[in-house]
Amino acid sequence: MINNEQAVKTIFLLVFFLIYGGVHLYLFLGARASLALEMRSGILLAFFMFIMVVAPVIVHVAERHGLQSAAHFFAWTGYTWMGFAFLLFCLSLVVDCYRILVHLGAYLSSLDPSTVIPPARLRFITLVGLAGALALYGSFEALQIRAETIPIRTANVPEEVGRFRIVQISDLHLGIIVREKRLKRILEEVRAAAPDMLVSTGDLVDGETNNMLELAELLRAIDPPYGKFAVTGNHEFYAGLDQALAFTREAGFTVLRGERTDVGGFLTVAGVDDPTARTYRIRAGAPETELLAGLPGSRFTVLLKHQPSVLASSPASFDLQLSGHTHKGQIFPFTLLTRLVFPYNSGRHRLPNGATLYVSRGSGTWGPPMRLMAPPEVTIIDLLHEGA
Repeated sequence: MINNEQAVKTIFLLVFFLIYGGVHLYLFLGARASLALEMRSGILLAFFMFIMVVAPVIVHVAERHGLQSAAHFFAWTGYTWMGFAFLLFCLSLVVDCYRILVHLGAYLSSLDPSTVIPPARLRFITLVGLAGALALYGSFEALQIRAETIPIRTANVPEEVGRFRIVQISDLHLGIIVREKRLKRILEEVRAAAPDMLVSTGDLVDGETNNMLELAELLRAIDPPYGKFAVTGNHEFYAGLDQALAFTREAGFTVLRGERTDVGGFLTVAGVDDPTARTYRIRAGAPETELLAGLPGSRFTVLLKHQPSVLASSPASFDLQLSGHTHKGQIFPFTLLTRLVFPYNSGRHRLPNGATLYVSRGSGTWGPPMRLMAPPEVTIIDLLHEGA
C-alpha cells in the first residue's frame, strides 16, 4: 500500500507541476513581452513565479516538520497567488484568442489590427488589474455562507414525524487556511437550522491534521438528536486516512465506510468511501450495490457519497443521494471544466425512479481562499410527509 501511495502522489505531483508550471510559463512570457522587462527584472519575476509554483510543496514540508508560521505564510501567499494566476491566465487566454482572430481578419481584409487591439503594456496592466479585482471579490464571496433549503415530500416519512431536517456540510477542507473563524461562520448556519441530523459528505479535512483540536471541539459541540454521519472524500486519503478518520470521529461523527444504519425507525443512512480508496488499494465495508440491496421500500434511504456519480442500478435503491466534491468549480470559469467531468455539477437533480440527487457547492475552499460565482453553502434538507 505504501508503494502504491507513493506512486499516486508522484504522478499527481508530476501532472500538477506540468500544468501549473505551464500556466506560469505562459504568464511569464506574456509579462516579459508586454512590459519589455530587462534581464534583472525578468530573473526576479521568474524566481518569484518558481517559488509560487512550488509553494504547495513548501507548505506540505513545513507542516510535516511543525513549522507552522512558515506553512501559514506560504499557504496564504501561494494559494492566493494561485487564484489570481488562474484568473489572469483565463483573461489573458481570452484576449490572446481575440488577438489571433483580429490578425486573421486583418490578413483576409484591409483591417489595421492596431485600431482594435490596445498596446501590449496597457493590455497587460489592465488584465492584471481586472484579475486582482476579481480575486479580491472572490475572497469576499468565499466568506458569504448561504443556507440552501431543499424540501422533499415522500410517503416514506411517517405523518406523525412531521418534518425531519437533515443539514449537510461538505468540502470544508479544514486545515491551514480554513480555520476557526471560517468554521464558526459555517457552524452558525448549522445551528440556526436546528438540524435533526448532520451529515458531512467528504473532504472535511485538508492536509495535516496537527493543531486542529479546537476545530474538532467546535464540531463536536453540534449535537443533533439523531446523530452526525460522515463519509470520506478524496482529501481524507491525501491527508492520511488514519489521522483524517481520527479527527472526524473526534469531531463527533460516525464514519460510514460501506455501511448503513437505522435512524429514527423510518430512515436508513448509508455511506461509501470515495473512489480514491481504490487508488490507494484500501477497501472497507460493502460495495454500493450490495450495501443498498434488500432495503425495504417503506424506508426512506439517504446515500452519502462524496463524488456526484450515480451507478445505473442505484437510483432504484435509495431516495436521496447527498454529494459534494465539485465546489461548482469554485472559481469561474473552472465551473465549465467541472461540468464536463461531472454532469451533475451542483444543485438538485431528479434521477430515474423518482430518486433525488443533491450536489453541494461545498462549505469551505480548497487551495485559493476565494470563490467566484460559486458561493459556499450549508444545505438544509427538509423531509416531509407527502401531502403535508
